[in-house]
Amino acid sequence: MPDRSARLPPVQTLVIFEAAARRLNFSAAARALGTTQPAVSHRIGALEAELGVNLFRRLRRGVALTPEGARLSEAVRQGLATIASATEDIRRGRSRRRFNIATDFGFAAYWLMPRLASLRAALPGREVRIITLQDEIDWRDEPADAAIVCGPERVKGIRATPLFPEIVTPVCSPAFAADRPAVGQPSDLLGLPLLHLESARAGRWLTWAEWFGAHGLAGPAEDGGPAFNNYTMVVQAAAAGQGVALGWRPLVDELVRAGQLVSLGLPVRTGRGYVLLQPKTRTPDAAAAAFEGWLTRGRVGDGDVQVSET
Repeated sequence: MPDRSARLPPVQTLVIFEAAARRLNFSAAARALGTTQPAVSHRIGALEAELGVNLFRRLRRGVALTPEGARLSEAVRQGLATIASATEDIRRGRSRRRFNIATDFGFAAYWLMPRLASLRAALPGREVRIITLQDEIDWRDEPADAAIVCGPERVKGIRATPLFPEIVTPVCSPAFAADRPAVGQPSDLLGLPLLHLESARAGRWLTWAEWFGAHGLAGPAEDGGPAFNNYTMVVQAAAAGQGVALGWRPLVDELVRAGQLVSLGLPVRTGRGYVLLQPKTRTPDAAAAAFEGWLTRGRVGDGDVQVSET
């Protein structure tokens, strides 16, 4: 079969021709394309020479299409429109194939990643992309289809589904626990090195001061031990025997079961918890519903999932 592309004029020439035919003015076409009027005139002249016909009638002001020019203009217009439509469909199709999940470092590392194979099976045909951030998501900047954050989170236009209550218990490495007297009451932790999680937004994460306060004690100063702005680093420091960290359930549950961390008990449950956030303004999507169902089946906590809208 002959190669049709070998008989076509250069695509850039056709684009210039279409712009000139639509505006019937070489100077206006040049301005729209970011080039010069002589460059447009040269390209059109070369195209006419190749085809052996005049495509335009040169007038005192502007140009007019000849019958041959009108025929070619319609064909090029339809061809470029078809190409534009196909490329836009491809872009949208790629965007639809990707499912973007925003969450914090700890939830991504310790809850989502161990279940990634199960998640991908729940979203067939979708490319899962996890966006990690330690503090609140900016929905204007992040291309997220869903977010999992520690809340409560009330954002206008966002649907919130509670997932896991915030239950926090001190954790440390087995070696760290073995080298010290057993912890039986909250005050036993006051003399131990404590690992802190920093946050740009007050109240997003339970602090040691709040944990001690929940047990009726005045806790140590927040600068009384190493501090990190990433929860995975807090957990890694605890597993390395650097001190005692606050362990959020269900994030640390598997690490405790695997023997990498030891729970010291004395849990504190707050009114916060992990919630699933989804934009209400977007078109209902089967993948979003499947993701919510997958999370609901895998959540740890008591009570039915409740939905609130803001």
